[in-house]
Amino acid sequence: MAHYDGVFNALGLRDWCDSAGNDGPMTMAQLLARAQGQDEGATTGPLPFPSLDALHEACAKIPQTREVTAGLERFFLDIKDNLKLVLDPLTQPLSWMLDGALWLFTSIPWWVLIPMLVALCWYVSRSRPVTVFVIIAFAFLGAIDHLEVAIETLSIIFVCTGLCVLFGVPIGIAMSKNDRLQKSGIPVLDLLQTLPTFVYLIPLIFLFSVTESKLYGIAIILYAIVPVIRLTDLGIRLVDQDVIEAANAFGMTSRQKLFKVEIPLALPNIMAGVNQTIMMSLAMVVIASLVSAPGLGVLVLRGIRNLEIGVGLIAGLGIVLLAVILDRVSKAALARVDVSRSSR
Repeated sequence: MAHYDGVFNALGLRDWCDSAGNDGPMTMAQLLARAQGQDEGATTGPLPFPSLDALHEACAKIPQTREVTAGLERFFLDIKDNLKLVLDPLTQPLSWMLDGALWLFTSIPWWVLIPMLVALCWYVSRSRPVTVFVIIAFAFLGAIDHLEVAIETLSIIFVCTGLCVLFGVPIGIAMSKNDRLQKSGIPVLDLLQTLPTFVYLIPLIFLFSVTESKLYGIAIILYAIVPVIRLTDLGIRLVDQDVIEAANAFGMTSRQKLFKVEIPLALPNIMAGVNQTIMMSLAMVVIASLVSAPGLGVLVLRGIRNLEIGVGLIAGLGIVLLAVILDRVSKAALARVDVSRSSR
């Protein structure tokens, strides 16, 4: 007798429960109980929580947990072809961008690419210590023969972060202008921000081939776009209402207020969101190496798989250096924005 037999008997549902007939293959617990010569239907131990499996023991009409998960999998496989038919043309440009950036970054000779990157860091940050650190970091990566894989990782970061900013800032602005959109968007952002990183890859593996760059590109973008959306929304909402009223008094249109007042004043928050997006993109690149993302993450994965401690630690150090470079450059750029705004 199962634990909850009495409940279904008291409710008069015994005939309904027994009409289920064969309840499908046995669970592992039932197989073990039978192998040990025990009655798998016997009531033993404390009263379990009334989960689907516990209720199924008393009433075969109640589905088991494995039936729910199998049903979800069947549903996803049923819509897979139609979903792929829609998503394939929409996401194909992402593969072209990632492959193109990877080809471009790896085709340019190091003695041309590194000075270009250093010049870009100087132009953005105008900070001598940051620029010197970037030079030392690239020199160190080159000395340990990790420059090429670091450049591969950097190319992925440039594309994914650029797309996050391209889509995230307008979405954040739209959320700041529409309370209903913000209330409906916050749960989605919470889901994207709290979903474990490995879970992002599960549906994408079914939809796209592991040889397609968009597989890891979509995962990185979905994971990293949240901060720039949130902080853009917050920055626009924190703009002083007295400034908005003054802009209204001058007869500014909504577009003029947005581009000449709100975005400039919210720029520090937006840049902070961009900084966080860069960091999250870099973190996801390592996870994305499980689905053929090139770069330093491949070496980290190799170190874990083959227990090559040195390979994994050196690759991890390279990722740390890239993270520090991107963090310091973006923060120096943010400091420049603050200084230029305060000097006006």
